[in-house]
Amino acid sequence: MRKFNVTGLCVPEKHYMADISGKLAKIMEMVDNGDYFTINRARQYGKTTTLLMLARTLPKEYTCISLSFEGVGDSVFADSASFCQFLLLHISKRLEKIDKDFAVLWKDETVTDFHLLGYHIDNLCKDRKIVLMIDEVDKTSNNQVFLHFLGMLRNSYLSSQAGDASTFHSVILAGVYDIRNIKLKMMGEGSHVPSATENKIYNSPWNIAANFKIDMSFDAAEIATMLAEYEADHSTGMDIQLIAAEICNYTSGYPFMVSRICQYVNDELNKNWAHHSVQQAAEAILREKSTLFDDMVKSLENNKSLYDFLYSLLFIGMEYEFNIYDPIIELGSMYGFLKANDRNKVRVSNRLFEIHMYNYFVSKNITARRITGVLQDDVTDGGRFDMELCLRKFAQHYAEIFSERDAGFIEREGRLLFLSYLKPLINGQGFYHMESQFTDLRRMDIVVDFGSDQFIIELKLWKGEAEHEKAYEQLTGYMRGKGIQEGYLLTFDFRKGVRKKPYAKWVDYDGLRIFDVVVAS
Repeated sequence: MRKFNVTGLCVPEKHYMADISGKLAKIMEMVDNGDYFTINRARQYGKTTTLLMLARTLPKEYTCISLSFEGVGDSVFADSASFCQFLLLHISKRLEKIDKDFAVLWKDETVTDFHLLGYHIDNLCKDRKIVLMIDEVDKTSNNQVFLHFLGMLRNSYLSSQAGDASTFHSVILAGVYDIRNIKLKMMGEGSHVPSATENKIYNSPWNIAANFKIDMSFDAAEIATMLAEYEADHSTGMDIQLIAAEICNYTSGYPFMVSRICQYVNDELNKNWAHHSVQQAAEAILREKSTLFDDMVKSLENNKSLYDFLYSLLFIGMEYEFNIYDPIIELGSMYGFLKANDRNKVRVSNRLFEIHMYNYFVSKNITARRITGVLQDDVTDGGRFDMELCLRKFAQHYAEIFSERDAGFIEREGRLLFLSYLKPLINGQGFYHMESQFTDLRRMDIVVDFGSDQFIIELKLWKGEAEHEKAYEQLTGYMRGKGIQEGYLLTFDFRKGVRKKPYAKWVDYDGLRIFDVVVAS
């Protein structure tokens, strides 16, 4: 019986997999064109599985050589002779199952530099269309010997285009970092400023590569193909389209996250494929230790520029054009953290990443400032969460808790302060997420799920009575879309030199109820 897999390579015979035939067809077009290119996507994004499926898809006219630099020791890159011999032996071993006689021809102990390697490849590629795939290529992307190898491939490619030599028909490199932008690997590893010597390797020899623009994430239809395979085996009666859409809503099709949610529902929720089960799985995944989220935290901790950028995006409400030439945006995109929205503005790439980032920043703030408030028992009664009481107590304690903070800090980080107050109260039993990205500095929607109850809280800055009335309209419109009769509006009043009147009261508006709270610094 097949299963959902989240560790390593996925194979159709063993695992439930999304149908990626459409993506493979587009990649095959690039191979047919003889393109050299890099599949650079974030960790656990299905790169290795895609290469496997591509190798299986290639017509018989192609000879596929699939290599990986995973676990390769430093000695391989000690000098050109070591690398050339490693490469030839590795290729020979891969070819043994396909063509033993051809495999033997690749072994040649006299090949000790890249010029000789180029000649050797020329001789062996004259009558064959050979596709070379190298996975985990960024494990060595800042290694000078490997860059010389890329330079040899580049020169051979250009010679073949001129009709002067033969070489690999197509070369595919796979890794997190785009080999054409090696500087981002160093940048991603800290605030290191490269030396003059290191700068020499920034001019990548991989400028012959074609752009790889294929979306590797799964859309809802592709997720549905995986669920359909599962349903054919288990007959759970799930609404495949509904569940696929909800999984896509949380993950934006990030392959690891898609499979992990499915795995959790199957293993931990007794195959209960209901709409709310996807949310339960998402909550559990956010609480568990995983390499993916651990790597995200390490990336933020090790790169202050990326940390500050994401903080300003999530909490201060800054809006940025999605400019891929901005090194921070490019780095965040390579890690899988960022993408463009429909207005070409930067947004966090999926809801699970966004929630985890909020939790990360909020937890740091709670720890650093020792924020304390009411206890969870104070705002829960019989397993129900009292959001009205929570907001009243937040308003009551707002001034005393944050009185020592300067006004600039409060205005910039009022949203962070509220989330830092809220999180300990719902932790373990509740779940919050941002329903939408900031559209400006004035608005943010928080949806809190606690047991069977759902609360919608809109956070705003005070911009006058007219704008406050608009907030009622916005909130009630959203409440109707969710089928909820009561909502919550929390407004921060940061005006200077104005007598402020904080309040907390219920308001009847257009047939719905809003608990309207204004706090002032």
